[in-house]
Amino acid sequence: MLMHKRLRLIAALLLVFSVVLAGRLAWVQVVWGPDLSARAEDQRARIYVDPARRGGVVDREGKQIAYTMQARSLTVSPTTLRKELREQAQLESDERLDDEQKDEYVNATLLKMSREIPKMIEEASEDKQDLKSKDLLDKLRADTQYEVLVRNVDPDIAAEISERFHGVAADHQDIRQYPNGAIGENVVGRVSMDGTGQFGLEASRDSTLSGINGRSTEDVSTNGQVIPGTLRDETPAVDGKDIQLTLDLDLQTFVQQQLEQAKNNSRAESAEAVVLDATTGEVLAMANTDTIDPNGDIAKQLEDGKHFDNRSISFPYEPGSVAKIITAAAAIEEGITTADEVHTVPGSIQIADVTVNDAWPHGPLPYTTAGIFGKSSNVGTLQLAEKLGQDKFDEYLNKFGIGATTGIELPNESSGLRPARSQWSGSTFANLPIGQGMSWTTLQMASVFQTLANGGERVEPRIIKSSAEDDAKKNLGEGHEANDDKVKDSDDANGAGASDDEPEKTRVVSKETAKTVVDMFRATVQADPAGLNNGTAPDANIEGYNISGKTGTAQKVDPNTGAYSNSAYWITFAGIAPVDDPRFVVAIMLDEPERGVLDGGGGGGSAGPLFHQIASWLLDRDNVPPSPPAPELTLQAP
Repeated sequence: MLMHKRLRLIAALLLVFSVVLAGRLAWVQVVWGPDLSARAEDQRARIYVDPARRGGVVDREGKQIAYTMQARSLTVSPTTLRKELREQAQLESDERLDDEQKDEYVNATLLKMSREIPKMIEEASEDKQDLKSKDLLDKLRADTQYEVLVRNVDPDIAAEISERFHGVAADHQDIRQYPNGAIGENVVGRVSMDGTGQFGLEASRDSTLSGINGRSTEDVSTNGQVIPGTLRDETPAVDGKDIQLTLDLDLQTFVQQQLEQAKNNSRAESAEAVVLDATTGEVLAMANTDTIDPNGDIAKQLEDGKHFDNRSISFPYEPGSVAKIITAAAAIEEGITTADEVHTVPGSIQIADVTVNDAWPHGPLPYTTAGIFGKSSNVGTLQLAEKLGQDKFDEYLNKFGIGATTGIELPNESSGLRPARSQWSGSTFANLPIGQGMSWTTLQMASVFQTLANGGERVEPRIIKSSAEDDAKKNLGEGHEANDDKVKDSDDANGAGASDDEPEKTRVVSKETAKTVVDMFRATVQADPAGLNNGTAPDANIEGYNISGKTGTAQKVDPNTGAYSNSAYWITFAGIAPVDDPRFVVAIMLDEPERGVLDGGGGGGSAGPLFHQIASWLLDRDNVPPSPPAPELTLQAP
């Protein structure tokens, strides 16, 4: 009887245990099961990334400015490597090794690796790296799980090293190459160590250039071996798109060289220049001094005052007399004057409570309109501006795009400054028509002259000629109409920029006015041995060609006094070549030059000689036919 009770008790306990166990198993399967299954899957699944290749950047002729080269980084886990080498030492020995013997084996192997890896790389590479065995040995002995031994190794050499030396991996690495060094880097910029755009076009067009990485998943065993047949979830990489710029690499190189020489010769703080195609508004060159070479020591260059800034679009300044061409164009367009009209121009003029003088003392002189601007008379310019009126003058500033960004496809473009009409005081109108009291960039200066060179139509400057993305849109017809001029009304001059392939166009003045103004500004570069009809920059003229342009000298504001300085100036020049068939617009700015831009400080106080060098090179390179003879302009009536 007692035995039966015990058996029933045991059976009951077993039943309860079974129920509990079954419940537990059910709980694990139903509640924990999915999570545990996912964890197990994660432990054996490996996701592989196939890096997309970054798109290249080329100039208008297809010459490489930036491209990506495949390479490898040699990496190692020092702690794991040394552990495995100790195990290997014992496997290769017929005797039991003590710790000291194992350490000797490890040290000998690491020393061999540190000596032979640099040797293999240097023997196989034309581009010598400064590889020191000691540095590699220090990394191999580091108490870390991950070290990069060498970057930028040829894939074939990396594979050979990885096969020869246990524990060394050849990791995929893309290297961004800038074959022209500092040439054009103010425009292109650079990428960071992780391959992301950091400055310039590399940053603003990073999404276009970078592409999309591919991915795939495979299962691996507990020892890390790939399990055949488990490849899944494959997404191929989409390489970044190439971008073709409007830049002319040869011209860009020449302009940067000339700017550096001009800066050194004149002892200026900096210099910059923009060259535009007169008809299309395409940027042929955009350069400034002290541009960083991305292939060099960046930190050292920064210490030396070099930078990645694109000052031609980011650093506005007061233009000075070069802006008088806006006053001239407005006066001609509104019928206020003609090119040969004679004006009596005194040595000074009173505007509100401000007395403005010419740069040289004189009594009343019979200047023609061409003479007012050829000799850069502040007084004569303000006389015409007063006839034009403040409201009408402000209207033309707006039409020419002053105070608005140009829409160039580059980051960090400044709009410059144009005082709001409602905030003008009496003295404002004493400054604006002669290029003081407002600011613009060198690109904006070039755009003003491009407008007149192009028959009075301002074309939004472009620096991207094409990209694979734009070409695809054209082929698909996505929102692009062929040969659509897209000429907008000048009242909408501050509108958003157009697409990469179709620049916005704005009618500013008539073709007749533009032609008259461009021809009239030949006066600036006109030479007269007698001095009577001599312009302010005869050294900007080019023999055999009719050249139009304007000089500028703008006082900088003294930060200590808040007033205009009498010793610090921005020196500007903008010109059109040739007048009879405008091809190029060249705009130049020198910041605080102490003397001339030519060797030894020659060339006077104008940027005209620098214009002469750049424009002469272009006209000669492109075999532009000489200009037909043009009549001499009368600047001062007899």
